[in-house]
Order: sequence, then structure tokens, then C-alpha cells
Amino acid sequence: MLDAIIDNVPGVRCAVGESPFWHAGEQAWYWVDIPARRIWRMIHATGSTRYWTAAEMVACIAPRADGGLIAGMETGLFAVDLLDDGTVRAERLAAPSGLGPGMRFNDGRTDRQGRFWSGTMFMDMAAAKAVGQLFRYDARGLSAPLVEGLVTQNGLAWSPDGRTMYLSDSHPTRRCVWAFDYDIDAGVPHDRRLFVDMAAYAGRPDGAAMDSDGGYWVAGNDGGSLLRFTPAGKLDRELQVPVPKPSMPCFGGPELDTLLVTSIVQAGREEEELAGAVLLVRPGGVRGVAEVPFGG
Repeated sequence: MLDAIIDNVPGVRCAVGESPFWHAGEQAWYWVDIPARRIWRMIHATGSTRYWTAAEMVACIAPRADGGLIAGMETGLFAVDLLDDGTVRAERLAAPSGLGPGMRFNDGRTDRQGRFWSGTMFMDMAAAKAVGQLFRYDARGLSAPLVEGLVTQNGLAWSPDGRTMYLSDSHPTRRCVWAFDYDIDAGVPHDRRLFVDMAAYAGRPDGAAMDSDGGYWVAGNDGGSLLRFTPAGKLDRELQVPVPKPSMPCFGGPELDTLLVTSIVQAGREEEELAGAVLLVRPGGVRGVAEVPFGG
């Protein structure tokens, strides 16, 4: 088993770090801190970081092919531009009718064709409301809900050929990952089946990343680990990380051989040195798949 090299991004702590992605054109990493309403960027070559503050919580982001970002937020999906003064200009693109009080978008990313996908959730996780829905947004607008009955939608990823879609529900009452056959022309998932029952492993299945061999890397939130599952759903690699609540990995760097991993501050452990840290993990022997910009 290859050893992993793990570092942390100095000077950055997030209450709820989420939604990292690698921007190949800028050679930079992006991620969010949801309750702080911040979008972070780190330039790869220099390690320099900065953030922009939005008017409402930003849960997930992806690059737009025409510049800027697309984001899932509290009140809808937005086209986002990051301004020189550290603020965010956001233009609402769409909002589902069911996005009511106490709800927001959660995990999101683009498929291999550049369509943006994101799901909704009720923010009070203790309520365990299965009211979350998964949506597609593209040039045709916002789809009808394509998956319903989710508590805490997470884990979106697509196989390298784009023909399998993965989705998790990370709520403690669910803790499972599903796979779907994916119609790449229509952008429609079908034939949902259980991919991994995370009750058999440490942690809850939070955000995920895909490697070039079709391995599904998922953050084991509350388990302090990253887990890699083969396309057959078999665990074949587990990396322990120095944070109890890793939230999402993404592959990046010039060779797509590094995982940037966000994390969440654990209640009662706010003073720990790495609480809410952002990690850089080089797992060795594996490369990621380049993300497709929205509309690209």
C-alpha cells in the first residue's frame, strides 16, 4: 500500500469547509466555508490564499466556462463573480419551488457534459426531514426533481466515461451511497441501486471525488478518513487524516495527483490546532479526472 503525504494549508480554518474544485485555467484551488458565507481561493504555485464574502451562505461552487462561478446557495442557483473588493456579485439563475425557509442547496458539481447538479436539504439535521431533492441545471433551465426523499444530499460524482452517477445521503439515519446508470445525452439518471452501505465503515459518506481508474473517493465524516471504493463497490484503500470530520476531497494540481480535502469543526473541539483545516493529500499512484466547467 502506498503511503500518503498529508499537509495542511497554513492559516486557513473553516467552520464548514466544502465543495473544493481545481481550476485548471487559473492553476488554483477553490472551496467554500458555508456559515461564514466565504468563497476561498488558493494559488497553487505560491500557496497564497484569499476569500470573498457573499450575501448569503454558499454551499457549492463550480467554474463557469464563460468566467466566474456557478453556485448553489440558500435561495437558489446563482451566477457568481468575485470582485476586487472582496465581495461577491450574484445573479440568481433559478430556484425550485420547494426551497422554503430553513432550506438551502448543499453538495453540487458538473457532470462530464458541463451540466450543473445540486441537491437541497433542510438545514436542521436533527429534524431528519427527508425533503431534499436533486436537480439538474443547464441551458434548458432547472429540471424537475430527479431524485427525491433525501435528508442530507451529498457525494455527487460521475465515472470517467460519464455513464455512472453517484449520490450519497450523509445523514446518520441514511449513511449510504447509490449508483445510477446515466444517460449522457439526456442528462437523466436511472436504475438506482445501492453502491455502498457506509454503516459497515467508520464515518458518514460526505463529499466525493473520482479518479481516472473509476475509483470513488469519499470523505468519511466523523470517521477521520478518506475511503476509496472500486467501481464494484469494494473498499480497496483507506487513508486516515488528522481531522475527525473531513467533508469533501477533490483532485487537482498540475498533474491531478493531489487531493485537497476540506473539513468541518467538530462541536466541542473548536480550539484544536487543525479544527476546520484544509488538507493537501498526495495519495500516490493515482490521478483524478479533470472537472468540466458549467456550460463547457
